[in-house]
This record gives sequence, C-alpha cells and structure tokens, in this order.
Amino acid sequence: MTRVQLRPVLAEAVETLRAAGVASPRADAEQLAAHVLGVERGRLLLAPLIGPEQLDDYRALVDRRAERVPLQHLTGQASMGEIDLEVGPGVFVPRPETELLFAWALARLETVPHDHTPIVVDLCTGSGALALAIAHARPDAEVHAVELDPDALRWARRNADLRSAAGDTPITLHHADVTDPGLLTDLNGRVDLVVANPPYIPEGAELSPEVADHDPHRALFSGPDGLDVIRALIPLIGRLLRPGGGAAIEHDDSNGGELARMLAADGRFGGVTEHPDLAGKPRFVAAVIPTCEA
Repeated sequence: MTRVQLRPVLAEAVETLRAAGVASPRADAEQLAAHVLGVERGRLLLAPLIGPEQLDDYRALVDRRAERVPLQHLTGQASMGEIDLEVGPGVFVPRPETELLFAWALARLETVPHDHTPIVVDLCTGSGALALAIAHARPDAEVHAVELDPDALRWARRNADLRSAAGDTPITLHHADVTDPGLLTDLNGRVDLVVANPPYIPEGAELSPEVADHDPHRALFSGPDGLDVIRALIPLIGRLLRPGGGAAIEHDDSNGGELARMLAADGRFGGVTEHPDLAGKPRFVAAVIPTCEA
C-alpha cells in the first residue's frame, strides 16, 4: 500500500482536535505525528509521507486526544528542563509552567557556597520531575524527593532508574507524608534548596477534562482554599533549610498572595517574593532563611 502526504492528514487532525475543544490543536496534532513517525516535531517537514499502518495509529491517537486524554498519556512522556520523563495514569503530568520554578531553583543553587555538597529536597515529587531535572543539571548535588502516593512513587522510581542508567547522579526517594512532623529530621538545618509543586487547587474548582478526568485527585486538590498541604509544608521547610537556604512553592493562581503572607508570618523567612508565569498569572512564591550576617 502506498504512503500518503502528511500535510492534509495533519490538517484533518487539527480540525478534529479543535472541534473537540483541545486548547492547542495544531501543536498536539504535530506532536502526535512526530511520536508516530519517530522524529522530533521540528523535523516533521523532513518526513512528508506517512505509511498506512502509521496513519491508522495516528488517527487512533488523534481520536483519543479528541476524547481529552492528555497528550502526555498518549506519547508516554513529559519533559522538565533537559530531561524527558515517563508519565501515564496514576501520576500528575508536569506542566510547562513549572519550568519557571525549575529555572529559579538552578539560579538559587548557583549562590550556594562551595564548602559543602549542595542538598536539595523536592516535596510532593510526583513523577520525580523537579528532583530529576535538578540532579541532571547539578550532578554535584545530593537530591532527596518525597512522595506519598504509591502509584506516583512507582512512576518516580521508574524515572529515577532511567535517569541513573543514563548517567545522572542518583536521587534518594522517600515514600512519606510531607505533613509528618518527623519527616527528614536528619536533614534539619542542612538543606540548601527546597522545591515543592504540591496539591494546591481549591476543592470544587472547574478543571479541563484532561486534568479532572486523568490527573490523580490527591495530586490536585488541597482543601477549600487549596492551601491545606502548603500550610504543613511551611514549618517543614523552615526546619530543613540552613541559613542562606531558599525555597520555592508552586501554588494556584488564586492564592499566591496568601502564601506569601503565610511565609512572612512564620517569622523564619526573608526575601519572600511572588513570581508570575509567562501569562502573568501568579505561579510560585520563593523565600530564603536569612543568614546571621543578614
């Protein structure tokens, strides 16, 4: 059987996804085509033809995306920094917005003195995205990642094993509850950087089908105002960080101001700063433990 031109197939897919209400129909259609053809999305023009079996596979994936199955579940991958992660049912899919928190974390690590091994803790690690991206970018760091949900932890372990096999410095995974007052007590006052992308959506919020129907409920919602887990994180972070250490917590765009006030009211933090995402929406709050000299 003959191969057919890819361009009209893509155009058909874009219209199918647009009609289904997918937010980025062209990008998703092209990403699925790249996945089926085994090429990078930017190189689709170098593969102008698609074979009959590939065409069947592609249209089946487009139909599933039109049913609002997340793109990352269909390709099996999401990215953070310079690494790809395996994701699927049972684990929160990392969002592009979190790249901004990741960039802040790397910049913060640049300020750590060279007299000790940098210690990093990723709370509510999910797929391991932030912890593994940091370990890849900073192989000199000792990275710990905490996750409560057993299904998410399995994905994190799979990704950690893959990154270790690829040559990255292994991270330490902890199956634990971030609200446990006895968590990581051996790291008290020793941690240079804490990052957290915890559950932060207020209960009852309206979400897209990709999120509401496929991301784990436990990874999304956190009480009436979305701050229940974050409230428990603040004393933990204050206990873990060394003087001069910093933390960044991602949050719902409705509660950044309240999170900043909570950090300031704790009394241990300084430099509390709200950071917007590329759309200008509040995305994460950062803070530091002042040094004695400060």
